[in-house]
Amino acid sequence: MGKKEPLASSKAELKHKQNIRKKAKSGGFESLKLTHNVYRGIKRKGYRVPTPIQRKTMPLILSGADVVAMARTGSGKTAAFLIPMLERLKQHDSQAGVRALILSPTRDLALQTLKFAKELGRFTDLRISLLVGGDSMETQFEELAQNPDVIIATPGRLMHHLSEVDDMSLRTVEYVVFDEADSLFGMGFAEQLHSILTQLSENRQTLLFSATLPSALAEFAKAGLREPQLVRLDLDTKISPDLKTLFFTLRHEEKPAALLYLVREHITSDQQSLIFVSTKHHVEFLNMLFQAEGIEPSVCYGDMDQDARKIHISRFRARRTMLLVVTDVAARGIDIPLLDNVINWDFPPKPKIFVHRVGRAARAGRTGTAFSFVTSEDMPYLLDLHLFLSKPIKAAPTEEEVLQDMDGVMKKIDKALANGETVYGRFPQTVLDLVSDRVREIIDSSAELVSLQKTCINAFRLYAKTKPSPAKESIRRVKDLPHEGLHPIFKNIIEGGELTALAFSERLKAFRPKQTILEAEGEAAKSKNMQGVSQWIDVMKRKRAIHEGIINLVHQQRSSKQEEKEDQSEITYSNGKQKKAGSKKRKATNFKDEEYFISSVPTNHHMEAGLSVRANEGFGSNRLDAAVLDLVADNSEGMQKQKTVYHWDKRSKKYVKLNNGDRVTASGKVKTESGAKVNARSTGIYKKWKEKSHRKVSLKGTSDDGSAEQTSNFSGDRHFRGNNRGFKGGYKKHAVPNANVRSEIKNVEQIRKERWTKANKLSQMKSKAGAGKKFGTNNKRGKKRRQ
Repeated sequence: MGKKEPLASSKAELKHKQNIRKKAKSGGFESLKLTHNVYRGIKRKGYRVPTPIQRKTMPLILSGADVVAMARTGSGKTAAFLIPMLERLKQHDSQAGVRALILSPTRDLALQTLKFAKELGRFTDLRISLLVGGDSMETQFEELAQNPDVIIATPGRLMHHLSEVDDMSLRTVEYVVFDEADSLFGMGFAEQLHSILTQLSENRQTLLFSATLPSALAEFAKAGLREPQLVRLDLDTKISPDLKTLFFTLRHEEKPAALLYLVREHITSDQQSLIFVSTKHHVEFLNMLFQAEGIEPSVCYGDMDQDARKIHISRFRARRTMLLVVTDVAARGIDIPLLDNVINWDFPPKPKIFVHRVGRAARAGRTGTAFSFVTSEDMPYLLDLHLFLSKPIKAAPTEEEVLQDMDGVMKKIDKALANGETVYGRFPQTVLDLVSDRVREIIDSSAELVSLQKTCINAFRLYAKTKPSPAKESIRRVKDLPHEGLHPIFKNIIEGGELTALAFSERLKAFRPKQTILEAEGEAAKSKNMQGVSQWIDVMKRKRAIHEGIINLVHQQRSSKQEEKEDQSEITYSNGKQKKAGSKKRKATNFKDEEYFISSVPTNHHMEAGLSVRANEGFGSNRLDAAVLDLVADNSEGMQKQKTVYHWDKRSKKYVKLNNGDRVTASGKVKTESGAKVNARSTGIYKKWKEKSHRKVSLKGTSDDGSAEQTSNFSGDRHFRGNNRGFKGGYKKHAVPNANVRSEIKNVEQIRKERWTKANKLSQMKSKAGAGKKFGTNNKRGKKRRQ
């Protein structure tokens, strides 16, 4: 028996080594050769195999290269830059200072990143500080005084700290991440980012991550990238294939009724839905409307109080409420794994906004549905979206077509949906009318709802002015779109007996009388033998004959052009080679060489226009617009355009060019993540906190001679790590032995303060002794004089 044991143990060791080699060759996290504590955090989080974006980017990041990454929403981008960060930093270093900086466009996204970082790094002793607007500055000073290794911040609040704290430095940062980079550069943070980047080290590693990134890196030149590696995934499937998209055409006035009908009838009570609206006034209006209907929703918008915002989102995460009404501030950052539906109350003007909105649903293998309301003004944006997604779109069949051949029409619809086509249609009008009456009664019974409705109308009018214009081609194509019928989702109504009534009502809407009002009155008067009436009828007959002739001529021209396009196929000869022409004729005078001609509109223009960062760039712009030099406009349209680009600075008395139409103003104010503009100058909060707490913030770490530059000690470490946020990734034990015991070694500030107080006491004692001696001598002199 004794001889067999070593053999058995050697076999077990051999098998263990083979398993390790097998895992290293596999596509799992083992192949990245991560440290034990980081790997434990990944396994504890529940990750087994890296996602495609993680598999592509993490080896590049670990090698030290700058990376620009684009992948679909919900593909695991946050872990793709957090895991290499934890691997690079490894453990807390009191002498190094801040070594990593993660910038997020919104508070919610920053909070979400902090949660993931705490959970993934639960087995390391790295310290992470969160700097977002809405939280107390004093609390954030306390966190910064603990010498954090990582700062997760929004640009506005980080700039506030840099302006308040005199000796705050970011020179030690070696790992910088721009999360949702296109939003950071497009939301008005360009000036803040430029100021932050000037304070960073030149040897840093810079990463850009987003779901919608344009390929032109010139827009990110301010980020200081050095030979970046570009990783773009999911270009063909920009939205999840498990997401079902439904588009409904309706009028503005019908939106409240349509939303209530969807929530009541087509969304079950156990499904959570996210409702996107255009302004905060719409959020408040829908909140009151739902409450009047007995539905308790959660709300969230940009300049909402931070505590109230956290309460509402936590209630929604805990499934106490099933509806969350938000503005686009929540399109990025709110990670709710069990989200079932997304409802677009107002259709997004840019395709990238639609991608981020609907990307909240159908994540990590789950299915989801996106409902979108489309008005007649939104139809060009709908065509732009499908041009961007490279998906065909068709109108739902009308009631007349369904009546003629119901089975055939339904088979065609099912086939189109199976092929990935999008079918848009109407709501059943009879249902909408009933719900609209109910909504009107609710609004009329509440004075507050009436005033909110008027505010919403005015706010939407202002919002519509700021929207980028759709493509001119889409506007033209909308006019040629066929009339849509009832949406296929309402099959029960189509199959019921109401279909005939709906078809009759649609025919009634399209009814046009053959006679004008003058002809009808004339016929009635003629039947009554009234004189002087026949001339009315003669005039209208001559007018109708002229108009019908022109209308018929236009119809003939259109039909002949259509036939020419269909039948046209011509072989042209150029340079002795045969080339087939497309649908359009090639003129003999056209000297354009298809092989070498560079068009002003690139081939992938629709995709890149949809991903563009700048708000004023849409599908109508081309690559030559930026090359035009126009010093003084010569018409009213050009002068109006110049006014939006330049701003008159009263101090310097000259026009200042703005970086995106809305940047730092002439008064020196900066834009925060809530959209408000605040002074960039110091307010003295830090000075008061320093005098009160006898501590200071210095992100330079500890010097080599062992004297700490911070006046902080490890006693606040427990409070700092927990961060008062209730995350599960807290540290259960201290990495340093007796780290919770207060340090007895005095630092420079404490020694200086002790010497100063001792010197003060000595000077006071000397001054008292001198005063008493002087007083005694005067008394003696007085006595001698009296004698």
